[in-house]
Amino acid sequence: MTVPPGRRERKKAATRRKIADTALRLFLERGYGAVGIRDVAAEADVAVTTLFSHFASKEALVFEQDENFEHRLAQAVTDRAPQEPLIPALRREIRAMVRHCASDSAAPIWRMIDESPALRQYEESMRLRHADSLTTAIAADLGLSPNTTACRTIARFVIDSHALAREAADPEAAVDEIFRMIEAAWEVTFPSRRVRGAVPEGSPEGSTGLRRRSTGP
Repeated sequence: MTVPPGRRERKKAATRRKIADTALRLFLERGYGAVGIRDVAAEADVAVTTLFSHFASKEALVFEQDENFEHRLAQAVTDRAPQEPLIPALRREIRAMVRHCASDSAAPIWRMIDESPALRQYEESMRLRHADSLTTAIAADLGLSPNTTACRTIARFVIDSHALAREAADPEAAVDEIFRMIEAAWEVTFPSRRVRGAVPEGSPEGSTGLRRRSTGP
């Protein structure tokens, strides 16, 4: 059962949201390069040290949902139903993210990101981190090492699908098209890995091909 956040956690979350909202408003009104950290802190009525306790850099202010997106992708793997295949679960999560990022209200933000070398670089490093996190979740689900090339490749394809689809004329159709290719690659690499708990060939628990792990004693 999820424990409701306490008063202190709610206050911290509200302060973080206020700082991020203030920063985004100033960036869009004045231009990202024309606004400094001190400008954001003053407008949000917080100390600069308070701002940095919530955000490690100016770029991070633009990607306030960074950690949330990272966790959502990992949870799409770990929290899916026992009989749900992995790739459709990830497609559903990416479609939801792309739908959010492709909305009319998000368009000015992405234009700002595309026009800023610093923000583009930050986004790229963010995607690499998300791919590492997703690789770990996929590898754990398969019972493989996170260094396995197939796990790393599938994770990168999934993460990159977000950026590719966001830029397409029909983002959701693009997600479906990209994931058809991802699923084809998945089927070739893990042809019998259709449900959670299957054991990859060569693993300690299954040396005769892919089979489902027993849930009994």
